[in-house]
Amino acid sequence: MNNKMKKINEIIKSKSVQYIIVACAGLLVGRLLFSSSESPAPATHEGHEMHEGHSHDLVQDETGVWTMHPQIRQDKPGKCPICAMDLIPVRKGSGGGENSDPKAIQLSEEAAALADVQTSKVSRKNPVKTVRLYGKIAPNEQSLQSQTAHVGGRIEQLNINFTGESVRAGQTLAVLYSPELFTAQQELLEAIKMKQPALIQAAREKLRLWKMTNAQIEAIEQSGSVSPLVEIKANVSGIVMTKRVNQGDYVASGAVLFDIANLSSVWAMFDTFEVDLPFLNRGDQVHFTLQALPGKTYTGRIAFIDPIINPSTRTARVRVEVPNSHMELKPEMYATAEVSAPLQGYKDRITVPQTAVLWTGKRSIVYVKQPDTSTPTFLMREVELGPSLGNAYVILKGLSEGEEVVTNGVFSIDASAQQEGKQSMMNNDGEAQPMSGHVGHTMSGHEGHAAHGTSAAQPEPAGEHAMFGVKGSCDMCKQRIETAAKSVNGVSSVHWDKEKQMIHLQYNPSKTSVDAISKAIAKAGHDTDTYKADQTSTTNCRVVANTGNKRILQPGQARHRHYYHFLYWWRYSVALSPAAFLKKRLNAAWSSNPSIKAISLELLAV
Repeated sequence: MNNKMKKINEIIKSKSVQYIIVACAGLLVGRLLFSSSESPAPATHEGHEMHEGHSHDLVQDETGVWTMHPQIRQDKPGKCPICAMDLIPVRKGSGGGENSDPKAIQLSEEAAALADVQTSKVSRKNPVKTVRLYGKIAPNEQSLQSQTAHVGGRIEQLNINFTGESVRAGQTLAVLYSPELFTAQQELLEAIKMKQPALIQAAREKLRLWKMTNAQIEAIEQSGSVSPLVEIKANVSGIVMTKRVNQGDYVASGAVLFDIANLSSVWAMFDTFEVDLPFLNRGDQVHFTLQALPGKTYTGRIAFIDPIINPSTRTARVRVEVPNSHMELKPEMYATAEVSAPLQGYKDRITVPQTAVLWTGKRSIVYVKQPDTSTPTFLMREVELGPSLGNAYVILKGLSEGEEVVTNGVFSIDASAQQEGKQSMMNNDGEAQPMSGHVGHTMSGHEGHAAHGTSAAQPEPAGEHAMFGVKGSCDMCKQRIETAAKSVNGVSSVHWDKEKQMIHLQYNPSKTSVDAISKAIAKAGHDTDTYKADQTSTTNCRVVANTGNKRILQPGQARHRHYYHFLYWWRYSVALSPAAFLKKRLNAAWSSNPSIKAISLELLAV
């Protein structure tokens, strides 16, 4: 017994046996991981292969259809052959009675409730356009004054220390030291001593030009004394908007010292887009609100419209004069205004809410609810739009007074129309014919029955759809296959499914064919249902040669070597049975070492 245990230990320590144990463990793990992912064999139906849930002999179900595009219709769930998305169910209308139009869209009561469909009757009225304006409060420029120095000199004393300070008319703002003023006063006294009336009058006028008052001039004449200091008085009452000097500054004659504004009356300046200018006139009433004073509405009238358009903003300024006796309105406050402008040239017109109109390009449509129908029924109507009223449109043609239009849920109704191939926003004439099964699909191997659901298939304006098998293994293959197919003139869209090994494409039959597309893919290095890949291609991710136990890759395939090493080891764990795999490894060990074969046979006998 001890001898047998020694032999067993020797066998276990042997590298060949260790490799066998590792391989058996890999076998078990591989079976657990990959056995569940094996896909069942494709089902057949009367000798014909089923392509991904698409039957070639579909029978239309009366309960409903499954669709994604108007030309794709099936009686059961599945994948769309065009975009590979899940098909969605569409219930057929139950019939709207004798008064229902064949082009109308019918919704069940439940579907209309889920889509929140709302309608309203239209009527004639005098349309009023609501123009929204944005701007801010500004000082009244008519009351804005600039306080200047009428004589050059130095600011000896400054009585205004900050911006925003209130001043009154006649208040001393600053005291100026001026040598020129001192000389002019002396000239006045000398003219009085000489008793020369003309010189006296000339000296007085010179002082008046420097804004000295008559009282100040008389005081100089009576006292006989002169002073180089002059007081600068405020011309108006108001608020100091700008302070431009400091004490000690030298100023020239005419220099601006302060900007003073009277805020008892302010301007509300609004920017108006050029498209809204035709609806605004001087004298129109404006209601505006301020962010700083919520809950209050101010009223004014348009006093001026700027005749020049700002080239940067494409707007013109509109001025509204507003009294401000309580000083609530402060410059630079943001304001939002609305102007109700009657449209003089569009009296007695039908208007509809903006939510009721769908438009694309030059077409504008609405959905009109049909009267006297047992189920909600809607008919598309093309209309001609007039001016926009902000939240509504003026209708020039297409609707009559009293008709009921859809104001909410319009997109849901239009989507149902598109799915049923009827008139819709994107389909003016309803030319897109629904297809059942593979109507209009050209499939490799089934050229004789491209359409089983209908007797004759009409091609789509956008082209035909085709699908056939293409072999590949990775994302690089996907890119190569789709690129090769798109390179063919006439192919508009391509999608290759790696898992299903199928390609879906949309093409123009007048420019190319399925055969030409298949040849281009095979030339790129991938097998198709009708053509084998070009073996000279160096971009195909296939092993093209086997030599003994070594696998040789073509040039350009080195980037996939690790991938093939993985497949080489694990394919046996998936494809072979445990007994076959063990036999293969044991044969390899026995051929290299006969003694291990003898020990193994003895151990198996035990």
